[in-house]
Amino acid sequence: MNTFHSLTDRYRPLKTSYSETPVLVIDTEANPYEILDAARQRLRAAGDLLETLYCLCFKQADVKDIPNIVNALYLLTQDGNELLEIARQRLPSTTAV
Repeated sequence: MNTFHSLTDRYRPLKTSYSETPVLVIDTEANPYEILDAARQRLRAAGDLLETLYCLCFKQADVKDIPNIVNALYLLTQDGNELLEIARQRLPSTTAV
């Protein structure tokens, strides 16, 4: 068995990585419910940030803050979606007969 290949299948790098060498990875063999919890945490944080922005007036914000906010929302939602995709693949299928 090729150990390197099995490791690259197990540990999926996040798409939000800025470097050639992945630093943050998802353990695809982790408990799918723990993967779902990690996805929920990130998506909830993105939702909370959006809710806060909805309640604020952008006149109070500095223009340079907008790219920072967009970047944070992108990272949270992209990572959350990747985690959801892996969890979906790992959870047992519940199709009706």
